[in-house]
Amino acid sequence: MNVLEYPDRELLMLSLADRLAGELADFLRREGRASFCVPGGTTPGPIFDTLSGVDLDWANVAVFLNDERWVPESNPRSNTRLLRERLLRGNARLAHLVPLYAEAETPEPMLETLAEGLRPHLPISVLLLGMGADMHTASLFPGADRLAEALSPDAPILVPMRADAAGEPRITLSAPVLAGAMNIHILITGADKRAALERAAHLSPLEAPVAAVLKNATVHWAG
Repeated sequence: MNVLEYPDRELLMLSLADRLAGELADFLRREGRASFCVPGGTTPGPIFDTLSGVDLDWANVAVFLNDERWVPESNPRSNTRLLRERLLRGNARLAHLVPLYAEAETPEPMLETLAEGLRPHLPISVLLLGMGADMHTASLFPGADRLAEALSPDAPILVPMRADAAGEPRITLSAPVLAGAMNIHILITGADKRAALERAAHLSPLEAPVAAVLKNATVHWAG
């Protein structure tokens, strides 16, 4: 785990956006395509705002979420909705959004279909993750009903997840898919999350799910 500290959050967001854009550009030059996997929530919003205006070959970039709440885009808690509002506009409107939600009461009937949509874009070229103060990342929550399955080496691409802290049912990329990304970045801010990160480095993934992806990750932190 490599931790980069920034003097303030504004510089963190701008610097990390620049690094992500550079890594995507490298993949596009070498391979003609790239995949970009991103978190939901409001924290990465400024990064998305910056990236949306970057001059990249966005038409050959597949964008998809780390995880999604099982709600339609019309719901304000939809991560996909946030992605459309903050990232998939401007230059980045040409990117290909790979869905993590389909119309169904629960995630389970749609797992295979959604996983097949993701499969051509794996391994992930550039992965951006967040982390909660409880040391969850994506929708890998401590104590979640299928956490052990999602952490196992032979886990499927997608795992449905339910946890007290999660609210709605979720769908999440499994730990092997996340850990297999070519470039892994974790964005955290504040003293509480920095302390949680330090704890996670000494705990098992069952106790601290973010530990499953720390080995090859670069952590970007500002207070």
